[in-house]
Amino acid sequence: MESQIVNTQLLQQARVLDVDEQIELVDAIWDGIVSRGATPSLTEAQKTELDHRLADHLANPDDVVPWSEVKAAALAKIRQ
Repeated sequence: MESQIVNTQLLQQARVLDVDEQIELVDAIWDGIVSRGATPSLTEAQKTELDHRLADHLANPDDVVPWSEVKAAALAKIRQ
């Protein structure tokens, strides 16, 4: 499901990186997008889900997991 506007040579170079390097690349690209003030458009389903999650958080503010734990768990799962 790749976009046809993707530079295929660049994508091939990224695919030979190990997982940690690919994640670093994605983080760097995302940081660049954010630094330019760009924000992705949300679908109605995404807006509804965010509203649901916000309402759940407001109702249960202590039911949270720190980002560092979530990221570590995701990375550990990827490396399995």
